[in-house]
Amino acid sequence: MASAHDVAAYILKKQGKMTAMKLQKLVYYSQAWSLVWDDRPLFSEHIEAWVNGPVVPNLYRIHRGEYFVGADWPYGNPDNLTKKQRETVDAVLEFYGDKSSQWLSDLTHSEEPWRAARRGFAPTEPCGNEISHASMAEYYSSLPRA
Repeated sequence: MASAHDVAAYILKKQGKMTAMKLQKLVYYSQAWSLVWDDRPLFSEHIEAWVNGPVVPNLYRIHRGEYFVGADWPYGNPDNLTKKQRETVDAVLEFYGDKSSQWLSDLTHSEEPWRAARRGFAPTEPCGNEISHASMAEYYSSLPRA
C-alpha cells in the first residue's frame, strides 16, 4: 500500500507547487475516491476533521507552518503508486486539480464525512476526530463520478 506521503509526492510531481491546504484536500479526495472506485484505501494514514477541512496529520507534521509546498516532496516516492492508484489520483486531479484551496475547503465543509466527524464542535474549535473510511465510501459512492 502506498503512503499519504507517496500520494502527496505524486500529486506535487503532476501539479507542481501549491498551497499546503490544497495538497491536503487533493490527498483527501484521492483517498475518498479510491475507496469508491477501487474498493480499497489508497494509504493507511488517518484523516482528521480539522477546522479548514480534512487533514492527514502525518503530512501536516512535515509542512506545518508552510503556506506553499514545493513540487519536490522528499518524504514520499510517487513511484510507489501502482498503475491503478495513479489512474485514481489522475482522475481526482482532472476534476479537482484546478480548483483553489479555499474552494476545496468549502466543498469539504458541505460534505457529510467532514460534517459528521465534526458534530458537536464549534466552527473554529479544534477537532481531531477521524473521518472514517466507511463514511467516505458511503457518501462519495452516492455521488456521480468526479
